[in-house]
Amino acid sequence: MSKSQPDPITLSLFSNRFVSCAEAMSKSLQQTSISTNIKERLDFSCAVFSHTGDLIANFPNVPVHLGAMSYAIKYQMQLHKDNINPGDVLMTNSPTAGGSHLPDITIITPCFDKDTNKIIFFTASRGHHSDIGGILPGSMPPNSTALTEEGAEIISLKLVQNGKFNATQLYDLLVTQPAKIEGSSGCRNFRDVESDLKAQVAANHKGIQLLHLLCKEFGLGLVQEYMLHIRDNAELAVRNLLRTVARNTGKTELSAIDYLDDGSPIALSITIDKEAGSATFDFNGTGPELRGNLNAPISVVHSAVIYCARAMLGVDIPLNSGCLQPITIIIPDGSLLSPSPEAAVCGGNVMTSQRIVDTVLKAFSAAAASQGCCNNVTFGSGGKDPVTGEVRPGWGYYETVAGGSGATEHQDGVSGVHVHMTNTRITDPEILERRYPILLRRFEFREGSGGAGKYRGGDGVIREYELLQDLQLSILSERRVVRPYGMRGGGDGQPGMNLWLKRGKNKTQDKHRVINLGGKATAKMSKNDVFILLTPGGGAWGAPGQDDKDVVSRVKPGTHGLTKDFMPRGSVYDRHSLAESA
Repeated sequence: MSKSQPDPITLSLFSNRFVSCAEAMSKSLQQTSISTNIKERLDFSCAVFSHTGDLIANFPNVPVHLGAMSYAIKYQMQLHKDNINPGDVLMTNSPTAGGSHLPDITIITPCFDKDTNKIIFFTASRGHHSDIGGILPGSMPPNSTALTEEGAEIISLKLVQNGKFNATQLYDLLVTQPAKIEGSSGCRNFRDVESDLKAQVAANHKGIQLLHLLCKEFGLGLVQEYMLHIRDNAELAVRNLLRTVARNTGKTELSAIDYLDDGSPIALSITIDKEAGSATFDFNGTGPELRGNLNAPISVVHSAVIYCARAMLGVDIPLNSGCLQPITIIIPDGSLLSPSPEAAVCGGNVMTSQRIVDTVLKAFSAAAASQGCCNNVTFGSGGKDPVTGEVRPGWGYYETVAGGSGATEHQDGVSGVHVHMTNTRITDPEILERRYPILLRRFEFREGSGGAGKYRGGDGVIREYELLQDLQLSILSERRVVRPYGMRGGGDGQPGMNLWLKRGKNKTQDKHRVINLGGKATAKMSKNDVFILLTPGGGAWGAPGQDDKDVVSRVKPGTHGLTKDFMPRGSVYDRHSLAESA
């Protein structure tokens, strides 16, 4: 904690300057990447870190990335110690090394003081790459039971060393090594991944340039001092939040439990020290490590908690490591929130993280449950033939699909949005159909799927794909059994559903068979088969009553929560506006 008192105007100035660095990084990455996953869906994050690896500022990208990247930087610092030099850029994706799941590759660039040659900052970017090998195209296999089945794991690589891009070793780690594992293939679209990694390196360099300019303008000492002030400001805001919760509720003990579709519990007990403004988040009672892939690395748990702390604040501050300073997190070893290094985790990052957020918000009575799922759809072809061993050129595509958000004490949920730990867009239909053998037949709100109550939950969506060639399609989803809960008497949201319309043998006369795939499935589908995704709605707040007349008059048909009282605005809206302009 900084000992000096910050000037409020200067504090605001530096806060915005640090965020603008991350914003410039984000714009650079979007403009120079080539994959739909990063360029169109914006499934990436950029941030600025202190010389100790603490998160200082970010552009509002993907929350599950932002809270975890600090752990990745600190792991690399501990691993390499003094062997990080000017001209080096580090790469990692391992859950053991602060990663979230394997498709999320983190690029870390140190910023050196030109006089002392010491590290003074870090910039980092994390992007979801659509295929890094594994047993299925898209590297998000719904049936994975081990980390090795999900693609290439890289604990640490100097992707750039002394200014030279290490293309040979990158190819070996992403293509050659994963293909040696039985049943797995190497990266199916290495060209796209390599190009996007270079875009991440360039984005980080943009951030370094801006930080050097900031130091030239104000001096290194003042810049680093206000980095501490920004972190202290976030810490103070969270302490005040915890004191307010204890005072307004009269409680210092909070608890909640929610369940995955397989019945595994996520349990949370919160103890608040109202004098210190601190709290302990204890996840004892959570279920054991799973054989499937809904295990979540510890870094993902921390991402979920820091997101919730920031989301419940009533002040506008950058999400940074100060939000976690007043909070102690206890996670039982061997649980699905602290799995072994060999455990499959691809679903934990995108699914279990959402359920952790729902559980935290439930404990604080902050909001009804949102869709609690990213609805992960992957399809592709090619790779290593499991019978002959022949390697065929291929491709993989990945997208997440929106649903309904949960209502709050004063507001309806919003329909057709990504919630909480994800914050991506979806690929435009024109680009999807131009680049891939897919016809998008329907994309609309799933009317009535949000919970009923004084304040309604947001509706999910229906997305219908027709396949224009034979390919492998996989779906990894949750909230197909356990519904998004309502709060204070509000109704639950509708669960999701995944339907396969399988073409009959007689192509001209037989009707499609309608098959429920369940929440997690992969299937080899034929040309003209149809996949229909119905995403969950959000839970409602408050029991339906006489004052529902006010709700009816307040919410116009078809607005889906976007009323005059709540129109798109704020940092997330600004981010998407920037992306549109880019």
